[in-house]
Amino acid sequence: MNRRWHAVAALTAAGLLAAGCTAGTGDADPAPRDFAQVLREARGQTVNLFMYGGDDGANRYLDEVVAPAARERLDVRINRVPITDTALAVNKVLGEKQAGRGSGGSVDLVWINGENFRTGKQAGLWQCGLVELLPNMRYVDWSEPAVANDFGTPVEGCEVPWSRAQFAFVYDSARVDDPPASLAGLLDWIRAHPGRFTYPAPPDFTGSVFVRHALYAQAGGVDQIPDDVDQAAYDRLTAPLWQTLRELRPALWRAGETYPANEKELNDLYANGQVDFTMTYGPAQVTSLVERGQFPASTRTLLLDEGTIGNTNYLAVPANAANRSAALALADLMLSPELQYEKARPDGWGQYPAVDLDKLDVEWRDRFAALPASAQVPSYDQLSRNSQPELRAEWLPPLEEGWRREVLQQ
Repeated sequence: MNRRWHAVAALTAAGLLAAGCTAGTGDADPAPRDFAQVLREARGQTVNLFMYGGDDGANRYLDEVVAPAARERLDVRINRVPITDTALAVNKVLGEKQAGRGSGGSVDLVWINGENFRTGKQAGLWQCGLVELLPNMRYVDWSEPAVANDFGTPVEGCEVPWSRAQFAFVYDSARVDDPPASLAGLLDWIRAHPGRFTYPAPPDFTGSVFVRHALYAQAGGVDQIPDDVDQAAYDRLTAPLWQTLRELRPALWRAGETYPANEKELNDLYANGQVDFTMTYGPAQVTSLVERGQFPASTRTLLLDEGTIGNTNYLAVPANAANRSAALALADLMLSPELQYEKARPDGWGQYPAVDLDKLDVEWRDRFAALPASAQVPSYDQLSRNSQPELRAEWLPPLEEGWRREVLQQ
């Protein structure tokens, strides 16, 4: 981050505030009074669901589980719109709002979290308050900070939780016989085994969280990083971080001359034996990758002494959504115990549920408890031990830009 970043950030914020003031939703349909009205209005509608398209497990789950359930129970169809970056959906909604399109928007539902949610909230892009009508919200524990706050931004009724995520490093135990127990130990392992590790290039979200883990380790823990980004704090904390990552670069796969673009590309390198580690926000899906023969049976999950970063991802309904009621009904269905269970199955997508299991009926608690254990992935309780919070969303753009300038281009 430098003075130029401050200027760009200020201009962006001013543009968002202006957008929030000039294009309201006064011409939108009146808000539904209750969920029964939501269900009536939803019938026959099609939800344009914008979501990251690079996760095969997510795509399969939406197409094979959620879409049939939505047709059968809600009389709602899903048009899944795959995107390479959630910011594309946010920019689309923002552009429509700036054009005065207060209703009839082309985006009905977005899979989102972090800086993209924060950007949209600042601009008044999200339908806030109506999610309180959704019956399945009663299963969410809003007292948990990692649920009530999305990368430090209060949710405040503007999102519906969909999944919990716990970042994990995954390795091949047949090739790594003495796995490290800390992030600092992992960095030492990389130096001692040149060419056998890499990470996706930020701003890819998997590569970005690797950089944040390195920042936490370098700073002495997340508690040493202030909530607000200012030049002095940024310079003090990132100077040693960039030095470490620059020095690490020659020990990476292909000597750091190139980086995978995303988790899928990194998984392919791992599956082909070109690297010994991969990494993911969704370690529960590793089991199905092993069962399908994509990952070796010797795949295991690294447990770090200091824990790893965890967060929640959400569904947000734009304020100008053309099919608002169908989007709300679909979000409620996707939060239901049944679909949360289907999502958590190791032989399905394998994502941790956003619902609080203690709030479920005994039948559903028992079904979740009976999910098979995995040889590759420890339980969520083990994996989330010492879980570290995400940085506030304000930190992400300068860190990602700083990595590009100070590491990639050096």
